[in-house]
Amino acid sequence: MSNDSIPTTVRCPTCGGPSLFAPGNKFRPFCSERCRQIDLGAWANEEFRVPAPTPPEDAPFGDPRTED
Repeated sequence: MSNDSIPTTVRCPTCGGPSLFAPGNKFRPFCSERCRQIDLGAWANEEFRVPAPTPPEDAPFGDPRTED
């Protein structure tokens, strides 16, 4: 029996409940459309952000084409 035929269960990133991580779960890695929409809404509301380095206090701001 190959590992491809064994369904994997993961934790839903939104609710923490079990979620089937398989092609049959169209919401994967989420357990439901509701959890997927909650996560999407959090990104849209900027509750999640990709960290960026803070520019130095004396850094020029404006047109990035003029910055080195």
